[in-house]
Amino acid sequence: MLKTVNILNKRARFDYEIIETYTAGIVLTGTEIKSIRLGKAQIVDSFCEFNEQGELFAINTSIEEYTFGNQFNHKARSERKLLLNKRELKNLSRSVETKGLTIIPLKLFTNEKGIAKLEIGLCKGKKTYDKRESLKEQDTKRDLDRIKKAYR
Repeated sequence: MLKTVNILNKRARFDYEIIETYTAGIVLTGTEIKSIRLGKAQIVDSFCEFNEQGELFAINTSIEEYTFGNQFNHKARSERKLLLNKRELKNLSRSVETKGLTIIPLKLFTNEKGIAKLEIGLCKGKKTYDKRESLKEQDTKRDLDRIKKAYR
């Protein structure tokens, strides 16, 4: 079992420009926390949506079934409720409705107490030329780091 779990959504930083980040708790059922602690989860294809009551849900998060779970096992893909303050939920819903932004999970991790948390980001989609520009910046930064390392 891993001590600290960090499951990243690497695709999010490439496809979206992140404006704000929030840390949310997740309502888990059954054996989901055991699978997360083993590192058997994916958040690459997931996104967040509000329901009619104003609650935030993470959709398309995939947490594999626990191998020793027998009849108490959970479904691999299901909607999972996210826990945030009322003020944060209002701010997020207002910016999603008015500005046309999206909420994307960035990182699934366990804190020092062993509780699973989801870092979500209020994001704006990048255009293809923005993606090319960010790739170009990464390449130049990598080249500069190599040159600096060679002269040390």
